[in-house]
Amino acid sequence: MQELKKVSRTLRENVEYLSRILPVKESFDLIQRDMYIGGRESTFYFIDGFTKDESMLKIMDSFFGVKEEEMPPDATGFARRCVPYVEVDVLADYNDILKNLLSGATCLFVDGYAAAIVIDCRTYPARSVEEPDKDKSLRGSRDGFVETIIFNTALIRRRIRDPHLIMSMTEIGKSSRTDVALCYMSDRVDQEVLDRIRKKLDEVQVDDLRMNQQTLAEALYKRKWYNPFPKFKFTERPDTAAACLLEGKIILLVDNSPAAMVLPTSVFDMIEEANDYYFPTLTGVYLKLSRGLITFLTVFLVPVFLLFMQNPAWIPESFRFVEIRDTQNIPLIFQILILELAIDGLRLAALNTPSMLSTPLSVIAGIVMGEFSVESGWFNSEVMLYLAFVSVANYTQPNFELGYALKFMRLLLLVLTALFDLPGFVAGTLVVILAVCWNKNLGGRSYLDVRLHQGKGK
Repeated sequence: MQELKKVSRTLRENVEYLSRILPVKESFDLIQRDMYIGGRESTFYFIDGFTKDESMLKIMDSFFGVKEEEMPPDATGFARRCVPYVEVDVLADYNDILKNLLSGATCLFVDGYAAAIVIDCRTYPARSVEEPDKDKSLRGSRDGFVETIIFNTALIRRRIRDPHLIMSMTEIGKSSRTDVALCYMSDRVDQEVLDRIRKKLDEVQVDDLRMNQQTLAEALYKRKWYNPFPKFKFTERPDTAAACLLEGKIILLVDNSPAAMVLPTSVFDMIEEANDYYFPTLTGVYLKLSRGLITFLTVFLVPVFLLFMQNPAWIPESFRFVEIRDTQNIPLIFQILILELAIDGLRLAALNTPSMLSTPLSVIAGIVMGEFSVESGWFNSEVMLYLAFVSVANYTQPNFELGYALKFMRLLLLVLTALFDLPGFVAGTLVVILAVCWNKNLGGRSYLDVRLHQGKGK
């Protein structure tokens, strides 16, 4: 690529330079439009599909009415007096010009002006701001974030009309130049955490954010492969993001992504959902306690069941009904591990199943997995019951990554219990507790830090 330079006063030199830099002839959507404005040769550069046709027609129509004697001596004067539009900028550096042009803005070069007039009349293809499928709420608003960052910042601004709300824009990625917005309340945010995150954003060196916020998350925090616990909370609800901002947290919005990244977060933020904000205090506390108890059971219920089945003498008389009395053709630990894998297989199959076939296939899978697998002697009905409870209970966990982190802890606990009996169960329990307690979030604080959940805004 040619070395970038400043804009020349001669239009011909600018056009020749841009012809070497931009594939105007090869790319059908990269448009060059020549015209005369006030008796001078001028050239528009824009990307088809990003430009509002009606706005550009009105702007061009006004240019045809500019007379030669009315032409200002420089580009700044032309932008102020002759461009009837709101978002207009004057740039003389080709690095900034190309960045704006490839982002969708229209760039105008006029013969005799040593700068380009950038008209930001772009529009992005976007879906409607409908409620996200994952973060549904029984009450509250029914809008959700979309893939356009400007729309997402507007949804937050609509809810927080406070001058302390700061939205700082930066670019990450040498090739993608993806827009990333850093949002926070200047009077409530933890300044130390904010400085740490700003420093990390400045130090990010990646070629592109190909997977949007997930690539950014991995660039901000180099996680260890053996640590499955998430360091970030993601939400597609603008009301949840606004509530987190008012609690003193920081929001990262990435262009082309419909999710907001909330940080720093604790494990209490991970298990929180939108309904907790809308229900009365008593109801909200009950839902949080229920969710916490069910989360606890998803980790320890099956390992405890396995431990008692390995030691039937420990079962009290009043709970003898839980003991497996059928013939075990396959050891319990292998039954459990096979079912854990089978449940994930069904979940992955459901993601790729056409909606019109999901109901009949679910019925078939339920019959085969439920009745026939027990009758064939592969599994015991008690094992099917407890694994079914765990698989359903996982959906009470609003954070998908945390659900799988707890699943891996459960598998570790199961294997240790099967190999070493009670000492293995105790060792596995200690590993689970220490894995949660020793985890650090992006702010450098403990995963169990209650102050992060309470926030400065409460």
